[in-house]
Amino acid sequence: MNLLSQLIVGFIAILHIYILWLEMFVWTTHGRKVFKTIPEDQFEKTKVMAANQGLYNGFLAAGLIWSLFITDAIWSKNIAIFFLSCVLVAGIYGAMTASKRIFFVQAVPAILGLLSFMLHLN
Repeated sequence: MNLLSQLIVGFIAILHIYILWLEMFVWTTHGRKVFKTIPEDQFEKTKVMAANQGLYNGFLAAGLIWSLFITDAIWSKNIAIFFLSCVLVAGIYGAMTASKRIFFVQAVPAILGLLSFMLHLN
């Protein structure tokens, strides 16, 4: 995996660890400041649902981090492409169903990561 791809994959993994933290651990406190479109009275009611979403974001981060430690170049690239594709699908779905902002936060970085692999064909 080339350096640009590694940097993008690493950035996206860190982003999803941050989302995990927001949704699993600080949903009712810091989450209110980040997710301003959600009415205040909904945070406590949606705490379990948000934690579930956070867990899924953690799985995305884990897969991306795993791809950085795989020594076989082909497998490393394939695993990264798979998890970037999952992030892309999640970003598109989130933009369609929850907030257009999700497209820019999740899908655009995933697109950039996928493009980094296409432009560096090694």
